[in-house]
Amino acid sequence: METIAGDREAPAGIRAENRIRPAAPGRAPLRDLWRWRVLAAAIVLLIVVAPVVGLGLALRAMSSQQRSVDGFRTQVQALQAKVDAQPDWTAIARKVEPSVFTIETSYGLGSGWVARAGPAGSELVTNFHVIADAWNAGTVTVDIRQGDRNLKGTIARVDPNDDLAVIHVAQMLPILRTAPVRPVLAQAVMVIGSPLGLGGTVSAGVISGFRSLEGSDYIQFSAPISPGNSGGPVVDARGRVVAVASAKFEGSGVEALSLGIPVQTACSAVVACLSSPD
Repeated sequence: METIAGDREAPAGIRAENRIRPAAPGRAPLRDLWRWRVLAAAIVLLIVVAPVVGLGLALRAMSSQQRSVDGFRTQVQALQAKVDAQPDWTAIARKVEPSVFTIETSYGLGSGWVARAGPAGSELVTNFHVIADAWNAGTVTVDIRQGDRNLKGTIARVDPNDDLAVIHVAQMLPILRTAPVRPVLAQAVMVIGSPLGLGGTVSAGVISGFRSLEGSDYIQFSAPISPGNSGGPVVDARGRVVAVASAKFEGSGVEALSLGIPVQTACSAVVACLSSPD
């Protein structure tokens, strides 16, 4: 009886304490699944965030480049302002003089400058009062001189109201470009023309005012002019025409009160000019 009882107790002990239930085949433990989910989420986040970070860096680089371009542009403008403030009149006169001529009729003389040129010839701008007597007398032919060079010109267009005229010549001559906007007060300018017939004469000054006289607009400048300067170009520090010399105030003690027609008036009234911002 004892042996049988002992044999029965042993299985009972094993069944109660030592049996282990194996995990179901093909099922990962819960903590491993959680790790995979975290890893997957990190990968997705990296895929989404990486382009955004890259875009931010690219935008930052573009912004830096733009600041560099803006800084360079500011430096160029500052240097150009210094050049304009201290013009090299010798170089400017050398550049402008080949395009400035003496215009002469049987009744008097003045100056003119080449505003346009092409295979058909060139067009010179001058004042109407320079050729008015010849025009009113029915003469359309004028003499064009520059040093020892003599050309024949024809009065092509006139605008008595704005005191402007255009002379056409058959030759192709070097042109002067015009300023795109009006000059500013105290800006340095130079006049080139033929006072008293003395071709190639230069005088320098500054823009000293803006006037409206008898319904017309004028630019006042301090560079002295004399009879014969009429029609000549008033140029800025880059050699661009800003006005057409046309008149001056006269009187006892009056000095350097010269007037010019804004070149924009000439370009819109009698000739198609070539403007230059450079």
